[in-house]
Amino acid sequence: MCAEVSPGPDNSRTSEAGAGWVCGSPGTFNDLLPPRVLDFSWRRPAVLWRSRNDVLARLFGDPSNAIRRRCVAALRERGTPAAFTVHRSAPEFSFVLLGDTGEGDRSQYAVVPPLLHAAAGTDFMIIASDVVYPAGDGGQYLEKFFRPYKDYPAPIYAVPGNHDWYDGLRGFLHVFCALDANCSPPPWRGALAFVPRLLWRHPGPIDRAALAEARRTYRGAPGQQAVQPGPYWAIDTPSLRIIGIDTGITGVVDRDQGRWLREVSGGPKPKLLVTGKPLYVDDDHRPGPVEGGGTVDEIVRDPAHHYVAAIGGDIHNYQRYPVRAGDGRTIQYIVSGGGGAFMHATHTIPRTSVVKEGEFRCYPLRGDSLSRYSKLYGRWLRLPRLFELTPEEATAAVRYRLGIRPGRGYRSAATEVRPSRRARFVASVLGVPRDGRRRPRLLRLPVHRLPQRFRSEMADWDRPPFFKSFLRLDVTESQLRIRCYAATGCGDHETAPPCEDEVTIPLR
Repeated sequence: MCAEVSPGPDNSRTSEAGAGWVCGSPGTFNDLLPPRVLDFSWRRPAVLWRSRNDVLARLFGDPSNAIRRRCVAALRERGTPAAFTVHRSAPEFSFVLLGDTGEGDRSQYAVVPPLLHAAAGTDFMIIASDVVYPAGDGGQYLEKFFRPYKDYPAPIYAVPGNHDWYDGLRGFLHVFCALDANCSPPPWRGALAFVPRLLWRHPGPIDRAALAEARRTYRGAPGQQAVQPGPYWAIDTPSLRIIGIDTGITGVVDRDQGRWLREVSGGPKPKLLVTGKPLYVDDDHRPGPVEGGGTVDEIVRDPAHHYVAAIGGDIHNYQRYPVRAGDGRTIQYIVSGGGGAFMHATHTIPRTSVVKEGEFRCYPLRGDSLSRYSKLYGRWLRLPRLFELTPEEATAAVRYRLGIRPGRGYRSAATEVRPSRRARFVASVLGVPRDGRRRPRLLRLPVHRLPQRFRSEMADWDRPPFFKSFLRLDVTESQLRIRCYAATGCGDHETAPPCEDEVTIPLR
């Protein structure tokens, strides 16, 4: 467990202070904020309206695959190599990965100082999903991409998330692929086709001069420059091939990208997948359909492809599932979506069945997640004396309802005895499953299962602990080392961020 963080601070598994519940000094990230910071909120009707393509795609059909094919055709006409591959000659290298970054508020900027310290010496960064909220507009890249990462000295690559697609991927392709194209959606067919035709949000204009000035001002150094081949790509090195895929709005990979994925996955070289949608999350297997048949996970699990890990964004926390494939290999399935957006609860994750509970890792810990949400609901409902649970009370309630060993031990006996009736009530209505069983409840407040546009207003805050996270990956010819670091928002943790999880994967 992250031995190299010593003599740094504790992590959330060792103390409440390590989780960020007690801050000795404020975070310096406040000094990085732009002069005027608009608190990002999904309660604003304008924000919801700009995100309407998600609902339309799920009701009337997702046009992402057709749009992507048009954009990829434009990239090929420009001369992009068919393999969509970036080649790097060094067999040993490091990179940092984080997902779901771009709200542009304090929760995003709180990640920056610890990231810059933990990512020292890395060769590049990857953003896995949702670079810009709420709708991927090109005009918002200044405050939500260029400015926050201005001091990261190396190139940044990305795979788009569903929110980047609400602008038809136009802003994403302009910034990361240097392609200015409006690949409009095809016409819908059917009796109700007039509805999406009328309501679909089309890409906004691209201010080329403003984006060029933002790049020059904030990320203009030669070492920061990179043009990735397309919305999906591969970074090929002598030791490891990193493959990034574009999962559109609803998570379906188009047939052309599926064919490319099978081809680039071939050969004996170890491979790591980066995807906008995780394949395992919340104790659920989501294999990722490929248009025309098959799934992304079938490709990952195929012994001939030699995948060692698959990392996805979209869900705003950290989870790791070491899943044993049929041939005896262990593939690390990781969720890394804590890069800046509001936090998705972990206390709603049942006692795991896809892997043994003792092998599962998450951040924040379930008890910390329940405590944070209890305080949010106590404030929101103006019933703090009823709802608010201390981290210790919440840990005891999680242990009682799930029947699991707490992620953080306490010296007192409070977590070993039956928690109070109030704590059990709060855990129940805030969604902690009973003994790991997914049973419906008559009284359960919206925490995780409702769509984002309804729950986000209760799941976002601008004071520590933020419970954000990012990954550092170090590659040698013989192994891949993955570490999850926390971004609590506390000044105490910025220069030596807590290491919450670590796994080393042999590559030979």
